[in-house]
Amino acid sequence: MLSAAFAHPDLWPITGLSLTVSLSATLAAAALGLPLGTALAVWHFPGRRILVIAANALLGLPPAVVGLALYLTLSRSGPLGPLGLLFTPAAMVMAQAVLALPIVTALTHRAAEDLWRAYGEALMDLGASRWRAVPALLAMGRLGMLTAVLAGFGRTMSEVGAIIVVGGNIAGYTRTMTTAIVLETSKGDLPLALGLGLVLIGLTVMISAAAFAVAARPTW
Repeated sequence: MLSAAFAHPDLWPITGLSLTVSLSATLAAAALGLPLGTALAVWHFPGRRILVIAANALLGLPPAVVGLALYLTLSRSGPLGPLGLLFTPAAMVMAQAVLALPIVTALTHRAAEDLWRAYGEALMDLGASRWRAVPALLAMGRLGMLTAVLAGFGRTMSEVGAIIVVGGNIAGYTRTMTTAIVLETSKGDLPLALGLGLVLIGLTVMISAAAFAVAARPTW
């Protein structure tokens, strides 16, 4: 069964698309969530507490609801309809990034808040502004920040509902490992579903382990 799964012609194209979409969504979520989470720990302003609560409350954001909201936004009658993004990999990246962003932001905020409480005064005494403190905290807490990013990556790699709604699960174009597993299992094609599942688990573990190994290396 396993030999048939790994020899299936659709296995590796589906795997490549999944990695491309999930990594792109994770990078987008990290680019926004890391500085945002750190900024929420460094600055105090009206509405800050609401933003922190919102980031944590949205950790369990329902994927199907996100998919529906993006579908309405990207459909022909929606505000972004003219861009023609619905049922494309770009729409899938957007859906996954929306789901990963609260995770990256909330976990980054928690890590940065502890660091700011411990080292904030020292950084300010050394002449660092709050703007300069943000990259300093990101560097100091790189393992905590990496955990936040990998949690977001795990969410993107395991996503099904939102990307089916906005991607359509089109063979050879928007079919990812998770959506293919659901489809092939329903069709009774268990070898391909099993192969995709094993590849999905293996890639997730390897990427996470490699990231932690690199981040944990001494910098001297």
